[in-house]
Amino acid sequence: MQLISEPKYYSPEDYLKLEETAEYKSEYRDGEIIPMTGGTTNHNQIALNIATLFKLGLKGKQYKVYIGDVRLWIPRYRQYTYPDVMVIQGEPVYTGKGTTTVTNPMLIVEVLSNSTKNYDQGDKFLYYRSISEFKEYILIEQSEYRLLQYNKTA
Repeated sequence: MQLISEPKYYSPEDYLKLEETAEYKSEYRDGEIIPMTGGTTNHNQIALNIATLFKLGLKGKQYKVYIGDVRLWIPRYRQYTYPDVMVIQGEPVYTGKGTTTVTNPMLIVEVLSNSTKNYDQGDKFLYYRSISEFKEYILIEQSEYRLLQYNKTA
């Protein structure tokens, strides 16, 4: 007879404590910890290029550009995630201890990969739309010349 173990539930506090000493980044999805796959050099280069374009284009304006290692907390859906690029208008609003987790991006960019593209275009987009400051979502295919842009109109 084989016993089936119940999936372990983690609180947001458990997740944050584990993240402090983890050797790799993970996302938190309402009690579940999901290890993030390692990014390719192509993925990293695309994200860096986009972040650089935003940084240069928004120079001298009231926007801040963040890449990859800044965590985003989405309270409505109890999600911690690491968008590839975020732009914040004004000052970042932090949650928790320190300056590693923000709650107020107005623009998010995700570089799509085969393992994440369905999630990035589906549930994750739903979660992002619950952020009141969120106005624009850009998805970039890395395997072909394609960019999807969504703007909040209301």
